[in-house]
Amino acid sequence: MDVGVAVKAALDLNVLRSNPDGTVAVENIPLVISEYDRNAVYEARRIADSTGGRVIIYSFLTWWPADRKEKDFENVIREALALGGDEAYVVVDPTVSGSEPRFTAKVLASLIKKYGSPSLVLTGEASTDMTSSSIAPYLAATLGYTVVTFARSLKVSNGGIVVERDVEDYIETVRASLPAVVSVTGEINSPRLPTLLQIRKAFRKPLVKTSLSELGLSPMLPKYSDYRLVTVKRKRVVLEDGSPEELVDKLVSYLVEEGVLKR
Repeated sequence: MDVGVAVKAALDLNVLRSNPDGTVAVENIPLVISEYDRNAVYEARRIADSTGGRVIIYSFLTWWPADRKEKDFENVIREALALGGDEAYVVVDPTVSGSEPRFTAKVLASLIKKYGSPSLVLTGEASTDMTSSSIAPYLAATLGYTVVTFARSLKVSNGGIVVERDVEDYIETVRASLPAVVSVTGEINSPRLPTLLQIRKAFRKPLVKTSLSELGLSPMLPKYSDYRLVTVKRKRVVLEDGSPEELVDKLVSYLVEEGVLKR
């Protein structure tokens, strides 16, 4: 059984940069593979090995400008191939300057239908940059597949799947029919770093690029581009001169003035 994986090239949160007006400097932030997508690829490889199928990577470059992001994007896809993917089908389009989850799911669904149509598609539980956790449900709805979210274990059995779901307060086990889209948590496995040989092999695996127009799609409107960093400005109040008791009184008085405490 072939297994598809929706992989996102996410903004690297370790090197976030902002413009003078407070907007995120998207064009200057490198892309990395979204953390939970590593788990999804690794799990897909395990399932494909047990069923004799392929692991097919699908992705859509949602950050802009495409000409500056394309190299980073390709590196992310090559990493997914090194982690266990057999082939990749991606959309890179210069007209894209942002995408919301429903449109991203529409693009991914078009890729899946055109290339491979696997009966099981895995995603990470959320992307590390936007964390909406909505791609799996939107993708399943667009494809007409069953959806199961937050899987911490996954088994293919009797033409369906058995999934343990982590729903915070408890763990539930569900059975679902195929075709299905399943989002996985970080607890499902522990991906290993690709070896040098796996990385070298990844550059010989098929990576097919297409555009929105070739899929019969138009760019999303409106375009989302006004992302802003949440900033915290410190008061920088220094309390000095006085005994510990006097300093505590000053601190309490100040907190009351700021509305943090009430007398």
